[in-house]
Amino acid sequence: MQRMQLLAALKKLQLERHAYQHAMNSIEFDSETIAPRGSAEGRSVALGILNQKSYELFVNDEVRAVLNELWSCKEELELPERRQTELLREELEKMTRIPKEEYVAYSQLVNEATEKWRNAKEANDFPAFRPYLERIVDFQRRFAGYYAPKKKPYDALLNEYEKNLSVDTLDGLFSMLREKLVPLLERVKGQPPEPAFVSARCSVDRQRKLSAYLMGLMGLDPAHSAIAETEHPFTLAFNKCDVRITTHYHENAFLSSMYSVIHESGHALYELGMSDEIQGTALCEASTGMHEGQSRLYENMVGHDPGFLRFLSPKLSELFPEAMKGVSGEELVCAANRIVPSLLRTEADEVTYPLHIMVRYELEKRMIDGTLMVKDLPEAWNELYRQYLGVTPSTDAQGVLQDTHWACGMIGYFPTYVLGSAYAAQLMQAIRRVLPVEELLSKGSLAPITDWLREHIHQYGCLYEPDQLLQRATGEGFVPEYYVRHLCQRVEERSNCYQ
Repeated sequence: MQRMQLLAALKKLQLERHAYQHAMNSIEFDSETIAPRGSAEGRSVALGILNQKSYELFVNDEVRAVLNELWSCKEELELPERRQTELLREELEKMTRIPKEEYVAYSQLVNEATEKWRNAKEANDFPAFRPYLERIVDFQRRFAGYYAPKKKPYDALLNEYEKNLSVDTLDGLFSMLREKLVPLLERVKGQPPEPAFVSARCSVDRQRKLSAYLMGLMGLDPAHSAIAETEHPFTLAFNKCDVRITTHYHENAFLSSMYSVIHESGHALYELGMSDEIQGTALCEASTGMHEGQSRLYENMVGHDPGFLRFLSPKLSELFPEAMKGVSGEELVCAANRIVPSLLRTEADEVTYPLHIMVRYELEKRMIDGTLMVKDLPEAWNELYRQYLGVTPSTDAQGVLQDTHWACGMIGYFPTYVLGSAYAAQLMQAIRRVLPVEELLSKGSLAPITDWLREHIHQYGCLYEPDQLLQRATGEGFVPEYYVRHLCQRVEERSNCYQ
């Protein structure tokens, strides 16, 4: 087959796979937002069929021959086509090891498990969810062996979200954070109670208006992005012309949805900023750590910045006049930046957030290596929260059931939140070298920051490995010390609020 024919076959394969993924994403988004309760069974059948067809489209000798022929002349290919071929060959090798029956059964299981988790969380009923999680963990152990037989099982699962990430790397990162953060927390003990306006009633309708305002401020084009409501916020991209985010509104906690919208909009900007040339290809599947780096940059480096909060204060007063009556910009800064150990990861302050991730990381390692049974998970969860954060959940809904990730089969994902936070700190350091960041944030002018990220990160998708992308963008390899330094600065800023 001629090279042009091979490239045409490569393009056709990716577009057809993308079409199946588009259909499955539509079902997933519907299931998480507006689908009626009790509808999981029908979706499981549809997803099973679509997954099977997608599997058969990709895992066959014809595709293998095309990819191998292209790889044999890789030096003659342009970088995008060479990278696509490389990624697809790696995926095909991995997928070939997974029996089709297991692949289809697993896709059906996680669809059912997501609904069972949602119901279990509402009812505070971990035993109802437990058998589904047990099956997911069992699948994940087997899949780890299929993915990378020579790696330790948990390392193999980590690599599904961030290539070359390992327990050794994460143990070092978490050890550094624990060593630096725990002593710093002593400086902010004895804070006054949370101010009343933070938990004042703010109607969901007004919070929806705030969401629209924030999305506009961040530059999300309403013609190509939308927001819906769900139990657990997430972002789902169909392509750069159709990206959906979600949030959850609490009438007595408007900051919760505010920060979830900023976080998810950071994800959306990444997807919307990918170049036209890589649409419908394997290059749109960006590094999870780098993806979280974008969302955490906006949530933490922008959303919690004192200058940005002072800018935002008049808008909040306009939308929530009763709650914000008499509240100054400085009071908003201090309230939004309190450092207090809490039960919920999504409500955690920036400094204690890594400790929430450490809990999940330690539990995942033990579940996968078999030293922790799922039935013992709630007790182990509560004990680690007591050790790391000094708080203990009174219910499983506030504890082990609070996140949707394990129900979705995303074991190995949680560490990328901290990795992404570290990427974000390093990227912002590079941005500060060329842009007057403080001045921009104090004016709510986010476009120059987004433009820099689009030029150096977003447009490429996964054309480069994460370490290569970071090196190209910042001129340095991974430097986690920027993250530690950022958190130390935040402690300094926040301790000043109460002097």
